[in-house]
Amino acid sequence: MTDRLPAADLRHLVTAFRVERTEMLRFLGALSDSEWVAPSAAKGWRIADVAAHVGAAAGSFYSPSGLRTAFAPSLERANDDPVARRRGWSRGRIMAEYERASRRAATLLDVVRRTPVARLRMPLAEIGRYPLGLMIGGALIFDHHTHLRHDMAPALGRPVPSTDADRMRAVLRWMMAVLNNQVAKAPVSGLDARVSLTLTGSGGGTWWIDEAGVLPPSSGTVAAHITAPALTFPAWGTQRSSWRDSAVTTTGDTGLAARFLDSVNIV
Repeated sequence: MTDRLPAADLRHLVTAFRVERTEMLRFLGALSDSEWVAPSAAKGWRIADVAAHVGAAAGSFYSPSGLRTAFAPSLERANDDPVARRRGWSRGRIMAEYERASRRAATLLDVVRRTPVARLRMPLAEIGRYPLGLMIGGALIFDHHTHLRHDMAPALGRPVPSTDADRMRAVLRWMMAVLNNQVAKAPVSGLDARVSLTLTGSGGGTWWIDEAGVLPPSSGTVAAHITAPALTFPAWGTQRSSWRDSAVTTTGDTGLAARFLDSVNIV
């Protein structure tokens, strides 16, 4: 399965999340008051709302709100509600919660990854069940990495922060775990013939996808090949942008590749 991580990889998740947390604190701390309340690229959310969301999401892993998220019928709705409750908070209060919650989440991940609990599969709304270690580390890194680089910095015209192989690899691990559940739950027509997805650049890799889900490459035939830069996957893989407008190339059964690409929508 694509969501099983060895102990060494869980240790790397701790480091990657702490680095990404520092990046988020640096970015948010540099904003002017007008930028803080400016619209983000996340529909209906200001920059302040995105900051409130990442803080609430980090806190959900060690507070009762996490249970509400785990069993919510819709992850998007579960994300919207905490943001709405924080809309009247001051910048200082949102930042204080984010600093505290993200620090505690990093500590929790470091503790959990050393125990068998890291492999315990937990629900996350409607998108499936995942090992707790991967859920804490992978989901939070994905959340930070994607919001910062695709919803906040571009909306403000600020330079997009750089990343590294560990953080990019963590983002892709989480996205592939979610995609695995998505494909297994609602297979795309024709996926009995495999699709190969290669994401190039730092932290990238190759995955095979068929009607059973996401698999590591092995022997056998592949009907369609998809290649794209790893850096672009969080944008078109979440349908923030269209894969057709990104540097995505397809060969082989391009019709199958297009049907698969149109179906990808990782929350």
